Amino acid sequence: MEKVIINDNQRGFLFKNGIFSGLLKPGKYRIFGDKAIEVVSIKDHIFSERCLVGILMECPEIKSAAAYVEVPDNHLAFHFINGKFTRALGSGRYAFWNIDDRHEFQIVDISEPEVSDDIPRYILEQLTPCYCRRFEVQEYQKGRLIINGKLKRILEPGVYYFWENGSSTSVSMVDARLSQMNISGQEIMTADKVSVRINYICNYRVTDYIKSYTEVDDFEEQIHVAAQLALRDYVGNHKLDEILASKDEMSAYVLNRLREKEERFFAQITDGGVRDIILPGEIRDIMNTVIAAEKRAQANVITRREEVASTRSLLNTAKLMDENQTLYRLKELEYIERICENAGSINLNGGSDILAQLTALIHKAG
Repeated sequence: MEKVIINDNQRGFLFKNGIFSGLLKPGKYRIFGDKAIEVVSIKDHIFSERCLVGILMECPEIKSAAAYVEVPDNHLAFHFINGKFTRALGSGRYAFWNIDDRHEFQIVDISEPEVSDDIPRYILEQLTPCYCRRFEVQEYQKGRLIINGKLKRILEPGVYYFWENGSSTSVSMVDARLSQMNISGQEIMTADKVSVRINYICNYRVTDYIKSYTEVDDFEEQIHVAAQLALRDYVGNHKLDEILASKDEMSAYVLNRLREKEERFFAQITDGGVRDIILPGEIRDIMNTVIAAEKRAQANVITRREEVASTRSLLNTAKLMDENQTLYRLKELEYIERICENAGSINLNGGSDILAQLTALIHKAG
C-alpha cells in the first residue's frame, strides 16, 4: 500500500490496470494493488505520461475544469491567459487547467502567406520567427514581394508580416532615392596607343520597380557595362591630347549613350561625368616635365616683360629730369631724404648751404 498526497495546486489521475479511471481532487489517498496515481500541477497544461490528452478530456470532471483547443494544419491558436497574450500554438491538441487561471484561444488561418490587417500588431511582434516573419520597408525604399519565386506586388514604406506556412517569402529592397554609381575604368587604349584608365560617375533613379526585376538581369550591372562600353568607344577613337583637352565632351558622350538605353534599364539617368583620367607612370612623368618647361618659359617671358617695362619707366624719368631742372632737384631731394633716414650721424658746418653740403657728402660717398 502506498500513501499519496495531492495538494491544492495539484490534481491526480487515477489508473487501474494502466487504464485511466478518474480525476482525484486535493487530499490524501492510499493506493494498493493494481491502482496508480499520477500527480500533476494545475499550472501546467493537461498532460499525462500514461495516456493521451483526448482520453483525459473524455472525463466530465476534467472537461469541465479544462480549456481545450484543437488546432488544424495551416492554422495557429493564439493562447491568452487571463486576457493576456502568452504564446502561439501550432497544429495539434492542447488542454489547460481552467481553475486558477482563465485560458482562451483564437484560431487563425495561416494558409495565405500575408498576414491580414485584423491581427493585432502587438501579438505579431511577440511571435517567434518560426511562426511569422517581419519585413520593414524604409521611407526611402520600395519592397518587391516575392512569394514562391513569383513577384506579387510592390510594398510601400511600412512594416509587413508573413506567416511561415511552408511558402518561400522574401522582400527585395530597392532604393527609391537618387543613387550614384561609380564606374571604375579598366585600361583602355587611345587612338595613339596610350593606355589610360578613366573613372566615371553617374546618378540614376529606378522608374519601374517591377520590370527592372522581371525583365532585366541586374539592371545596375547593365548600366555599369553600358558606361564602360561607351568610354571604350570614345577613348578608342581619340588621341591622348584630345581626351585630356575634351573631358567635358567625353562626359557628355557617355551620358547621351546611357540615356539612349534608359527604357531598356527601366531607370532614369539624371547626370554623369568623368571623375578621373589616370595615365601610366612614364606618360605622367613626361607630361609633368612638359608642364614644368612651359611654366618656366612663361615665367621667363613675364620676367623679361617686367624688365622692359622697368627700363622704359627709367628712361622716361631720365628724359623728364633732363628737360626740367626743378624736377631733377626734387628727385635729388627725395633720394637725400631716403639716405638721411638710414644714416647714423652727419657732420655739417655753417660755412655754406646745408643742402649743398649734403649733396657733396652724397657724391663723395658715391
